[in-house]
Amino acid sequence: MLSDSQLQQIMPALPAAKRDAYLPYLDAILPMYGIESPPRLAAFLAQIAHESGQLKYWEEIWGPTAAQKRYEPPSDLAARLGNTKAGDGKRYRGRGPIQITGRANYRKYGGLLGYDLENNPDLAATVQVGLQVAGQYWQSNGLNELADVQDFLTITKRINGGTNGLADREKFYAVAKRVLGVGPPRSATRAATRGALSFAAVDASAAEEPPPASLPRGYEAINELIGDSPTSGSPEPAAKKKSAPGVAKKSAGVVAAKPSGKKAAKKAPAKPVKKAVKKAAKTVKNAARKAVKKATAKPVKIAVKKPVKKIVKKVAKKPARKAAKKA
Repeated sequence: MLSDSQLQQIMPALPAAKRDAYLPYLDAILPMYGIESPPRLAAFLAQIAHESGQLKYWEEIWGPTAAQKRYEPPSDLAARLGNTKAGDGKRYRGRGPIQITGRANYRKYGGLLGYDLENNPDLAATVQVGLQVAGQYWQSNGLNELADVQDFLTITKRINGGTNGLADREKFYAVAKRVLGVGPPRSATRAATRGALSFAAVDASAAEEPPPASLPRGYEAINELIGDSPTSGSPEPAAKKKSAPGVAKKSAGVVAAKPSGKKAAKKAPAKPVKKAVKKAAKTVKNAARKAVKKATAKPVKIAVKKPVKKIVKKVAKKPARKAAKKA
């Protein structure tokens, strides 16, 4: 079984809450497709870590980009994907951790799993169905046997059709092998060449055909649209690990600035307070003079002194008394 600690080390950008949510599915579903041994787990996790941005993206973001427009009929690529109707490119875009793409694949893998993915493509982006599709694809295309001999390059070609993002995939693979304790590869065997020469974006029905041209899809398409880094995945944990010193410096600067701010606040209000007091006193004084003209001395004392005290006390006690005396 895969542990939380192992998953965290392999996909450091995956938040703890999501690890808790995904681990039960990973532990329950992967063994159903023979993905249990350390070499198989390492290869599988490295590939889906790249394809889904460390399980951040379960659905390809649609632009459409120039590459994505090729999914739409009429085109040779659309024909290979089984996309026959307008809008099929977007409807059957990459979904799930292995980014299955194209109407033909949704029909094929949905049929193998007992899901009507052709009419309900969004199901492929759910955790359970997405992992089942990935596991079924992995097993059906002979990727377990390739993982046994650590032929990671061929695995990449069967998933991607080329070597898009190979360096990033290999980084994840190196970490996964270390974390899971995968030793050196055993000698290549005939089992390593089993399975269809295919990838997730193209139907695996014709084993005799050469692998199709590399197709930027899944995470490559997402990266083209939003410029996200394949190795960063979810930004929260990545920021803590990669830029903690910088963030700490910035934070320290903010904290250090607060005391000086407070001092400035104490000094700065002094002038405005004095001005406000003088203004208040002047206003009261003028009011008092007007009142004196209209009323007798006694009412003036009662009417003026009390309001003066109430208003000026709120601003400053000492200036208020001076203002009151002058009034």
